[in-house]
Amino acid sequence: MKGDRVEIVVDAGDTTRTYEVVADRAGRRVETAVRRGVVEVSEVTRSGGVVRTARFMANRVLALVEHPVPRTEESEREGRVAGAAGRRSGGAAGGGGDIPGRPLGEDPGA
Repeated sequence: MKGDRVEIVVDAGDTTRTYEVVADRAGRRVETAVRRGVVEVSEVTRSGGVVRTARFMANRVLALVEHPVPRTEESEREGRVAGAAGRRSGGAAGGGGDIPGRPLGEDPGA
């Protein structure tokens, strides 16, 4: 989301260097991935297209700090209510359209 940023602190031998990847336009987000010894931080569009990417050797990365944009509860609730109303099937209020969430880490097979 616009304003999200990731801060990367890298060991540069005798000093450290700090880099930032920021989602600076509406509809953009920042994604992080660690693959085969490489830390990759990318700014991505809504459709999934990569705008820019920063790559670092994982053994040189000292810290990777994600700074999400503070979101207010009211705006989140309004977005969910407006979005959920259009997706419900059936005319009855509370007619089984809601799927209860489960806490992270809970086994889905249980």
